[in-house]
Amino acid sequence: MADHDKEVTPAKSRPESRHELHQELPVDFPDPFFRSLHRIIRFAIRVLAVLMVAVILWGVCDVVYIIYDRLITPPFLLLNINDIFYTFGAFMAVLIAVEIFINIRLYLGTNVFPVQLVVATALMAIARKVIVLDFDTLTPMYLIGIAATTLALGITYWLLRQGNQYHDWDD
Repeated sequence: MADHDKEVTPAKSRPESRHELHQELPVDFPDPFFRSLHRIIRFAIRVLAVLMVAVILWGVCDVVYIIYDRLITPPFLLLNINDIFYTFGAFMAVLIAVEIFINIRLYLGTNVFPVQLVVATALMAIARKVIVLDFDTLTPMYLIGIAATTLALGITYWLLRQGNQYHDWDD
């Protein structure tokens, strides 16, 4: 098959280079000042990704320490309900950090802002908050706020999923 017979992908449907994935921060911007600022911002996002990995690892170590500390405290090898909820909160914090890392990775690696993943991350964060609520110290307004936030995020996530029901599931 000759080269001229091959189907050519239009330039608009694919990035010209691997650096053109994010059109908001192009590295070939005409103004050299903004081009250098775009490179700095891209570097800062990469630094955030590395720092998030450090936070995830630190969080895993914290979960291990929490479980160890709770198990060696008398009564030995037993957890009370507060210990379990505290441990669940630590687990959820690490999982939220993983979701944030995935958001950063998707932001750097695609030309699409992952709105559905961001909303899912927010839902996970509010779920963590609900899991570790101390009902003895809460005001009714605080509970109403948590409920309203949870409801709003749940509806938003559902609407996003409904809008994507004819697309490939991406999460």
